[in-house]
Amino acid sequence: MAISFLLIVPFILLLLMIALAPLFFSEWWSSHYPKVSLSLGAFVIAYYVLYLQSHEIVLHTATEYTSFIVLIGSLFIVSGGIHISTKDLTNPKENVLLLLVGAILANLLGTTGASMLLIRPWIKMNKARIQPYHIVFFIFIVSNVGGSLTPIGDPPLFLGYLKGIPFLWITSRAFPMWCTAVGLLLLIFYILDTKNFQLQKKSVIKEIEQTDVWKIDGLANFLFLGIILLAVFIESPHFLREGVIIIATIASYISTKKTIHTANHFSFHPIQEVAILFAGIFATMIPALELLRVQAQTATTLTPTFFYWSTGILSSFLDNAPTYLSFYSVAVGNLNPSGTIPIPELLQHPSFSSSIIAISIGAVFFGANTYIGNGPNFMVKSIADHYKVSTPSFLRYITHYTIPFLLPVLFVVWLLFFY
Repeated sequence: MAISFLLIVPFILLLLMIALAPLFFSEWWSSHYPKVSLSLGAFVIAYYVLYLQSHEIVLHTATEYTSFIVLIGSLFIVSGGIHISTKDLTNPKENVLLLLVGAILANLLGTTGASMLLIRPWIKMNKARIQPYHIVFFIFIVSNVGGSLTPIGDPPLFLGYLKGIPFLWITSRAFPMWCTAVGLLLLIFYILDTKNFQLQKKSVIKEIEQTDVWKIDGLANFLFLGIILLAVFIESPHFLREGVIIIATIASYISTKKTIHTANHFSFHPIQEVAILFAGIFATMIPALELLRVQAQTATTLTPTFFYWSTGILSSFLDNAPTYLSFYSVAVGNLNPSGTIPIPELLQHPSFSSSIIAISIGAVFFGANTYIGNGPNFMVKSIADHYKVSTPSFLRYITHYTIPFLLPVLFVVWLLFFY
């Protein structure tokens, strides 16, 4: 099916609106973003259904979106029922330790689960001196790079597991990249946070009452988190996984004390905003992904460098899960056009193995480049906004944080492991 480049215009328009509208007409955007997102998405869906008669691809996209929003919404709601009381002022070393713990937890709870569990304590711990970089580096480390060691960590890796890649295959192979990226990002954060702490230490200590109390309320919700994470592995029958997740989420919400939700300043607004914007993104990116698949299949230079940068750059603006699948299909088709060789056997080929590692790391790491590169990113921003924490705009995020801090780390990872 030939796809016109004009069909990508709604996707580009939506990205531009997400990037620029909060800067130039934020009040109008906050009231009308649902109309913009859903209208652009509806236009693309109508074109595919009514003109191209491509019902299957629309149904497939709707299924992917449903699974995405059910999982991310459930983790948001259940983690909202866990309240972690922390000390009121942390120093840079303690902040680095919490980010490292978050990076490890991301592989056990998923980047979404770890982000939703820790973002509120993170804001509280730094509330007296919190700056935009606190939110950005939390997104870099906990919401993205940290979750590259297991299929639970990030959706692209889970899709690879469903396609036949052994569960722990990626762990040892991605560990050197994980250590390099997390280590460099923590070092950069420590330098920035030390400067901030030294500048504000005296005034901050006077403003707040020091406490070293650490307490967790809502422990029962860890059980519901476990049920949700186990449910992710249910493959059939259709939508049983989502049904189990929804039931666990409802049970969690009903059983959680109102005092815990109040302490967390819990509301449904962040997940509502993410659901609406990503509905438009999932719909408008259908033609973009189709073009990507066509272009990728005609590529001739299929090196780890090609897969790392191609998967990474496109994962920055497209959802990183379908982008991963597109390049995964290219890598499999290049070595196994007949589709008769099992994936575990293909992984014994060094060229295929290195390609899958490059695709995996590119999809997970580059998802941190923008707010829309990975689902938890926008949700973390939305929660921070709800707490009245200053967060960078879409463009400022890229120009002031991604380019000067994250991009050099991504370059070092490429130079050391994929060059």
